[in-house]
Amino acid sequence: MKHPLNITSEIGKLKTVLLHRPGKEIENLTPQYLKRLLFDDIPFLPAIQKEHDYFANILSNRGIEVIYLDELMTESIQKDEIRLAFIEQILLESQSNINGSYETVKEYLLSLPADELVKKVMAGVVKSDIEQEKKVHLHEMMPDHYPFYLDPMPNLYFTRDPAAVIGEGITLNRMHEPARRRESIFMDYIISHHPRFRQHDIPTYYKRDDIYSLEGGDELVLSEEVAAIGVSARTSAQGIEKLAREMFSRKSSIKKVVAVEIPKIRAFMHLDTVFTMIDYDKFTYHPAIEDRDGSMKIYILEQVTGSDHLQITEKTSLTETLKEVLNLDELVLIPCGGGCPIASAREQWNDGSNTLAIAPGVVVTYDRNYVSNDILRQNGVEVIEIFSSELSRGRGGPRCMSMPILRENIS
Repeated sequence: MKHPLNITSEIGKLKTVLLHRPGKEIENLTPQYLKRLLFDDIPFLPAIQKEHDYFANILSNRGIEVIYLDELMTESIQKDEIRLAFIEQILLESQSNINGSYETVKEYLLSLPADELVKKVMAGVVKSDIEQEKKVHLHEMMPDHYPFYLDPMPNLYFTRDPAAVIGEGITLNRMHEPARRRESIFMDYIISHHPRFRQHDIPTYYKRDDIYSLEGGDELVLSEEVAAIGVSARTSAQGIEKLAREMFSRKSSIKKVVAVEIPKIRAFMHLDTVFTMIDYDKFTYHPAIEDRDGSMKIYILEQVTGSDHLQITEKTSLTETLKEVLNLDELVLIPCGGGCPIASAREQWNDGSNTLAIAPGVVVTYDRNYVSNDILRQNGVEVIEIFSSELSRGRGGPRCMSMPILRENIS
């Protein structure tokens, strides 16, 4: 059977993409716990769902297969033993909130059919969800200011981060922030148990129980042989080196890993919030990632021939590094907001550099980033805008909201 994963570039024609439609987890955000759950504001659920549906329809209308996280997960846990293992793992990794109510919450989750179970775990288990007569411990019957047994997962609609496809393999990522760490459980179960994936030998280049953080927003597949990975607030240098060693030892097609250090601040959360590939020789970027003299800290990791040692070469120019690893004579870096100090800062905050390429020179962007979008068009790029008033409140753009699993190879 045809292999279900194939990502050998950022720009090959997109064939299949994984999304998550925002659900009840968004409504379980409250002002008191926004910081804990990594949000700055509370989106309006009907509006964010409408915007997300528009995004999904844009992709579908371009002939792209759109698959959904909750549906795949539901289909993955149809067997009782798999469902039980999933519940026990979720409870184990949520112990800090359960506070001695493991059996009560487990019994409640076991009572739900598979589709409702998945949605409930994503939305979070509120203490009022469980009827008072089913609470068997004194502490469960007493008032508690914290409202959840299981925290909601409002960041789930950013499907890019918990897992990422590289070639025909996948990374199941250890998320940096505790609020997001459980999210990669879903892809772990899907890859292992879903009929679409389980019968294939899928290399796992990174595991979610690794000790170093790695997130998909920092993972860019520039070509069949080159991956760029951001050293960021969410992805560690140690994680990148571990991933590189694993890909090299497993004989993946990746021959070079380009580690790009970016400022470790919330506005520059991942590499793809400040840099994306949109055509063979065109890239978006945010000028603030460079020093005043235009330099950066960039490292090329390669395997020493005939050895398991790494050769690490330091570079300082993004342009020259890209030319070297992609064999380009010339390239175009298109600055977010046109490089204007005000427009670039504003539009980068609204993910003006976070574009989803669905084919060479064809990208999906937020409509609010009109300066950046206009400059992309001036550079010959086809720009498809989507509504973004509510989606953008989560601090992620179209690339963040999508996990490509199949692209056509580029020549």
